[in-house]
Amino acid sequence: MSSFEDADTEETVTCLQITVYHPGQQQSGVFQSIRFYNREKLPSSEVVKFGRNSNICHYTFQDKQVSRVQFSLQLFKKFDSSVLSFEIKNMSKKTSLLVDNKELCYLNKIDLPYKCMVRFGDYQFLIEKEDGESLEFFETQFILSPRSLLQENNWPLQKPIPEYGYYSSYSTQNTSPTEMDENEL
Repeated sequence: MSSFEDADTEETVTCLQITVYHPGQQQSGVFQSIRFYNREKLPSSEVVKFGRNSNICHYTFQDKQVSRVQFSLQLFKKFDSSVLSFEIKNMSKKTSLLVDNKELCYLNKIDLPYKCMVRFGDYQFLIEKEDGESLEFFETQFILSPRSLLQENNWPLQKPIPEYGYYSSYSTQNTSPTEMDENEL
């Protein structure tokens, strides 16, 4: 038998392609600690944190407006599925995280869609998932966009969400926030 016949079958690896944009990225160097265009292999058990604290976060932003830990991504496998998925969790007490049109407050989490826009402050991340077979590892790849991702991808602009309430384009009668008991849901 040849070494080719004995070799392990190579598995494809799930990859998150993350295109980033910040209006001050050239002047302020907010992304200077991120390696662009290289795929980085990470163990599937790792919770990947993004923020400004380099002791805690795997990917750091050089910006005092960013929380020490802004958000995290964690890999998981849905029950009765062979496809790996990610969840995104807002770790910032001060800033909401927008995932497409859903606002995540502190410790809120959501399953990451295959393609979505993640935003906080002036930061924009277009995250696209490429499926793979490996359960042991996943990869990340960062791309720096020279232009706003919202404009470049014709992403629908979200109207601002009031600090204590929600915005509904369907309701025209009462636009003020309403309070409800969690048992009413």
